[in-house]
Amino acid sequence: MKRKVLAVLVPVLLSAGTVNAAEIYNKDSNKLDLYGKMVGKRVWNNTDDSNSENFDDSYARFGFKGETQINNELTGYGQLEFNLGASAPEGQQNEDTRLAFAGLKFGNYGSFDYGRNYGVAYDAGAYTDMLVEWGGDSWVHTDNFMTGRTTGVATYRNADFFGMVDGLDFALQYQGKNHDSQAKKGNGDGYSTSLAYNVDGFGFVGVYGKSDRTDNQSVDGYGDTAEVWSLAAKYDANNLYAAVMYGETRNMTWVNDNGFANKTQNVEAVVQYQFDFGLRPSLGYVYSKGKDLGARNGQRGVDADLVNYVELGTWYYFNKNMNVYTAYKFNLLDEDDAAITGMPADDQFAMGIVYQF
Repeated sequence: MKRKVLAVLVPVLLSAGTVNAAEIYNKDSNKLDLYGKMVGKRVWNNTDDSNSENFDDSYARFGFKGETQINNELTGYGQLEFNLGASAPEGQQNEDTRLAFAGLKFGNYGSFDYGRNYGVAYDAGAYTDMLVEWGGDSWVHTDNFMTGRTTGVATYRNADFFGMVDGLDFALQYQGKNHDSQAKKGNGDGYSTSLAYNVDGFGFVGVYGKSDRTDNQSVDGYGDTAEVWSLAAKYDANNLYAAVMYGETRNMTWVNDNGFANKTQNVEAVVQYQFDFGLRPSLGYVYSKGKDLGARNGQRGVDADLVNYVELGTWYYFNKNMNVYTAYKFNLLDEDDAAITGMPADDQFAMGIVYQF
């Protein structure tokens, strides 16, 4: 029985990012849950040489989810999530606010919230952002327009199409201007949307987003707007998870000293199987090709692969709260492309132990 329960729970934990959040308050239609995890992790670089380059990458992550029942149809909610680095001396550790938003849910009419949240374009990226250690880094990036976690987004989500079509979900999102001093973190006004359908273990999603670029960004001569679109499909049933994603960006993906890529083409795929005794092996592939890198003033740039690797890894779950994992990254990036983009071309190896609640 314990093995069967693990086989059911583990896929849910991976997709949700939490286990059974601890309920710390529930009274008078007000509820507050605490969730989190502590990760001890070591990563080795240059694994094809002497394995001498390695580093600690341990961290802790926790968050709160709150909900209040205003009336039979109206519910208020909010979420706050932090990440605490644990790989540096005290006083030098990074502390990041990953999520911070609040909103209202209107029964079958959907929910609306505002704050720091995931861009709805990530609805497609999330299908394949399931690898053991790496993954989800072709076109999805934090604070990069609305491709990942980002600031100042107003989000409307509707599940089951107003309660009339099971499995048909859609979302609309608006992001206000953010004139960050770093060009790669800024954005103008923009919007994004997603449409998803889930039935009998199969899921399909399409996303599109478009934003104005800031003055610091548009000086590269690529234009005044940035765009992303992506299609993804998955199968999640019978202890098997398999997903594939294709997406393209325009003037949106930052490539180190080359600035923004005029265009990227991206492919991600992953397949995993959950054994009843707790083992969950995983095989993933991530590829991104950049075009017109370093182009300026109407002069064409160069094309180069940005990301190209296979990850082979596995988790072993002792129970729903405790697991260990290991993963190897076979980096397929050509050294010539790496020299152009500044991206690493070395293989990597990671091991970790996780307690989550």
